[in-house]
Amino acid sequence: MHRRSFIHSLGAGLSAPLIYQDNCQAQPGQAAYRRLIKPAHLKPGDTVGLITPATPVANPESLQTVARTVEYFGLRAKWGKNVGKKAGYFGNPVEGRLEDLHEMFRDPVVRGVLAISGGYGASQLLDRIDYDLIKKNPKVFIGYSDITALHLAIFKKTGLVTFHGPNLLSEFTDYTQQIFRKALFEAKPIGSITNPPETNKLRPKHKLRTIRSGKATGRLIGGNLTLISTTMGTPYEIDTRGAILMLEDIGEEPYRIDRMLTQLRLAGKLEQAAGIVFGECVDCTPSEYKPFVAAGFSLGEVLDNLLGGLKIPVLSGLTFGHTADQLTFPFGVTATLDADAGILEITESGVTP
Repeated sequence: MHRRSFIHSLGAGLSAPLIYQDNCQAQPGQAAYRRLIKPAHLKPGDTVGLITPATPVANPESLQTVARTVEYFGLRAKWGKNVGKKAGYFGNPVEGRLEDLHEMFRDPVVRGVLAISGGYGASQLLDRIDYDLIKKNPKVFIGYSDITALHLAIFKKTGLVTFHGPNLLSEFTDYTQQIFRKALFEAKPIGSITNPPETNKLRPKHKLRTIRSGKATGRLIGGNLTLISTTMGTPYEIDTRGAILMLEDIGEEPYRIDRMLTQLRLAGKLEQAAGIVFGECVDCTPSEYKPFVAAGFSLGEVLDNLLGGLKIPVLSGLTFGHTADQLTFPFGVTATLDADAGILEITESGVTP
């Protein structure tokens, strides 16, 4: 996620948790991860905590949009004490953002924690989060872009199912709303999903492409490629063994996508996955004319070069992440990828009744 694009990403009582799998039960070739904990589903009238764990949002019109969005889904808003504050060279200090995150998980009235925006800075919180607090108070947590850092860390440290999906300043198209409701408000699997229907099938708006044929089943994990790359070598590094790896980004030139995918390849993260889905990549083209850029690879060629030789199914173009039509997927649940049909079937619910 190139720094020129991070501003775009701005728009861009609890029941007992369900325990899914223990470390010792992992099968050969699969990751040994903490027990999976599922939060209770959201319902109209629930209170949700609104936070900005990355870039601050102070524009009153943007905050009004957030309030309208929460009300539209029949929820009640509890605003983080530090939402809208700006201080110092960055914005809201780490301490304030961390305070809001902890307060929302601590408050028994709050049933979900929703990110207002992405941007930059969520990684600054990772080594200061009280993961025991989150584990003992499981609840819906959703966001994307820079919020990927929190998904990776929370899942690895607690086993809590979180949700890679729209921030409250996302566009929330009809498609986005439909999957958002299925993922968070219904205690059943989302089922088969693909891109939204096209109005011009000859020139589709969302171009699905099979890079490598096949089907695979595994737990869903992933998010923004830049954040996955920058957390490599840390305690929050992604574990892809036996997983359906979801990758997306925005504003990255093909050579930078190549660099980050190469890093994952060298770390064994690509070949260890059961399957890979690379989402739409808006503005992932050379930013200006240069001779060496003109002679370089396109994004499609980079993906074919780095992913096409893998012995697992690979699909590109699914609409999640930095796109108006945005899929919500539960982090850690089981799904099946059919790369030939362009379908991801999420066969396990991310929430409990």
